[in-house]
Amino acid sequence: MTDPKPRQVFIQGITQDGKTFRPSDWAERLCGAMSCFRPEGMGGGIGAYIGYSPYCVPRVINGVKCVIVNERLREIEPMAWDFVMNFARDNQLQHSEACLLPDLPDSDAR
Repeated sequence: MTDPKPRQVFIQGITQDGKTFRPSDWAERLCGAMSCFRPEGMGGGIGAYIGYSPYCVPRVINGVKCVIVNERLREIEPMAWDFVMNFARDNQLQHSEACLLPDLPDSDAR
């Protein structure tokens, strides 16, 4: 049997009362703070390029700014996971658990 695909938490830039969360770059800021949490073997150090962690990435979904947090972050650094989840709760952001499906190749998207 294969391991189940890790779940992800989708934090949306919409508050519980339906307002757009500000500042407009909140997702990039949050993911920037989490950028140091990366899988073993991923390049780091002085020659590394700037980028987001694969465990916490900003996305726009249906016109709404979101942050997608992979639950593996909880295993790697529980305090980082708590920080992100508390950010969502403290700012009353809508969030849900799901699993992002990969895009289909063009030949399969019929």
